[in-house]
Amino acid sequence: MSTDQQKPSEFARESGSTDLTPMLRALLSGRTLTVEETTDAFEAMMTGEVHHGEMGALLALLATRLPTPEELEGAARVMRAHVTPVQSSLPADDILDTAGTGGAPKTFNVSTAAALVAAGAGAAVAKHGNRSRTGRGSAEALQSIGINVDADPAIQARCLDEAGICFCFAIHHHPATRHVMPVRKAMGVPTIFNLLGPLTNPAGAGRQLMGVWDGVFQQPVAEALHRLGTTRAIVVHSDDGLDELSISAPSTIVEVRDGQINTWRVTPEDVGLATADIQSVTARDLDHATTMMTSVLDGSEQGPPRHMTLLNAAAALLACDLVADLREGVDRAARSIDDGAATGALEKLAATSQS
Repeated sequence: MSTDQQKPSEFARESGSTDLTPMLRALLSGRTLTVEETTDAFEAMMTGEVHHGEMGALLALLATRLPTPEELEGAARVMRAHVTPVQSSLPADDILDTAGTGGAPKTFNVSTAAALVAAGAGAAVAKHGNRSRTGRGSAEALQSIGINVDADPAIQARCLDEAGICFCFAIHHHPATRHVMPVRKAMGVPTIFNLLGPLTNPAGAGRQLMGVWDGVFQQPVAEALHRLGTTRAIVVHSDDGLDELSISAPSTIVEVRDGQINTWRVTPEDVGLATADIQSVTARDLDHATTMMTSVLDGSEQGPPRHMTLLNAAAALLACDLVADLREGVDRAARSIDDGAATGALEKLAATSQS
């Protein structure tokens, strides 16, 4: 007797384009979803055509295990189809994002600082970010130093074209997620959406430096990026639990390049930097985080926060094919700071975003 025949009649339901029951049954049976099934499910959720109970059930079932590359691909393609885009004059394959998943111990705004240093070194960066549960995410930090984080997509495109960097505030670019947000908040646990934000850059960034909060996600995320056609991506997690490259512990890199996925390890000493205690790069609050970031950018900070930024900016430059390896990337990132280019990128971003 089939599963459908065994069900009590009160649970019977007609299948349809906005019915998640077939996907729920598949997941309950222990099967993973195909790209097509995931696409159908997320399209229904992103258009608000399914009940919140179904959304919660689907997200909860997916959260009981690692998402497959196919599930990540299908969900990301739907997110990309619904994004409010930033259309600059630059080829998408030349644009970099340094967005991470969050959910890891918070240091200071390393990915934001690294994005500005990379921009000063010649990268084109569409920094995708949001507010943080800590109150000192990329949006809060950039706003506190004069960036208009609410600039519309046309202004963001100007920033990218003229300053070499823009900030894409996630809440303004993913309007379709409003249908899912109440469910995510009610669940109160990480879901597949925590991985999807960095996979759906509004400028279509073909290059990626992406940190994940747990190393188990590196391989499926890298495989999904490969399936999504990334030009080059570096997916990172450190042994001390950070969603970025650490100067306090070794880090693992899973790299997507030329159709291949390779894994390697890096320590600060490998690239000419010194290991430092994680507390030396941990901010107390937003003001402290902002001070650390600006001090790195203007060159007045020469200690661990600078080294942390150099290491991550080096990875960003490597993802852009602007350097041959991380050691060269560290040197180029240091020049970006020391010759004033990083501060220049920040000042140009601030001025253009306010125009």
